[in-house]
Amino acid sequence: MESSDMGEDGTPKYHQANPEPMSDEAKQKERDFRKKLNRDAREAVSDSIHKKVKLIVHRPEYDIESQQEYISLSKELMPVVREIARKTLPLLEHEISSEFARSQFYGSKFQADSVAYRDFRYFAKKLPPTESPSLVVGLRVDESASMSAFGRLEAAKRAVIAVYEFCQICNIPILIYGDTADASKLEQMSIYAYTDFDKTDANDRFRLMGIRARSNNRDGMALRIMADRLAGSPHTSKLLISISDGQPKAMDDYTGSYAITDMQQTITEYERKGITFLAAAIGQDKDVINHIYGNERFLDITNLTELPAKLVRIIARYL
Repeated sequence: MESSDMGEDGTPKYHQANPEPMSDEAKQKERDFRKKLNRDAREAVSDSIHKKVKLIVHRPEYDIESQQEYISLSKELMPVVREIARKTLPLLEHEISSEFARSQFYGSKFQADSVAYRDFRYFAKKLPPTESPSLVVGLRVDESASMSAFGRLEAAKRAVIAVYEFCQICNIPILIYGDTADASKLEQMSIYAYTDFDKTDANDRFRLMGIRARSNNRDGMALRIMADRLAGSPHTSKLLISISDGQPKAMDDYTGSYAITDMQQTITEYERKGITFLAAAIGQDKDVINHIYGNERFLDITNLTELPAKLVRIIARYL
């Protein structure tokens, strides 16, 4: 069940970044996909307090430097990721079905009692194996300016690499978005779609290196957009993890109890739609994040070096 993007020794196959210029057709498909993401995001917030917020969804580019950075960061992470995946993969093997569908024109089991019907449906065949468990994962990365402090940004990058590669090995659809607020008056909310299960690309891993510490954070809007994408997927289990170092704060008045209430209402609304929320708190506002999400959804990441493996193990538990 390992991804075709993995080599024989389990390490990722690193594709040459932009080996040749994109064709006009490919460029048009990328533009169309970006437009779709923007439409979907605006639709997701159209009935919320964020409906008038100016929003842009970006599809970050990547270059040879992104490729080199990814290779450098992933080398030490992959042994841990592969080991967790090795223990997890047996959980994903489909059970052999013992049930037979009767009255078939052909099959592996002859049913003598069906001959009397003279309809030639004399056989039974095994039903296909069930495809359970079924999981889709969303990983939201807070790209506020404070993420640049105390090694939080690199910890976040390492975490998304680990989660991305684990999901590739286990064939789990993965949605990784970053977000920031107030980048400009025309861009009050910025979403960075690094990976998306509707348009997978082996080079998406290099887009992840575009994660940056930027400006403010409008958490409730980001959660709503991602949760809405997950809610529309056909998978049984839908897990949304937020990596954040602080409480919500964006212009003009998205802060304090107003922002906290918005986040809690968003969580409650989408939990009814089957989304499971988890918050990985990696900064100084852990008590506030705990209050927003609640103890049952809160992960206190005191040691940033433990973040990648912790997130991967948590995802494995949901399989």
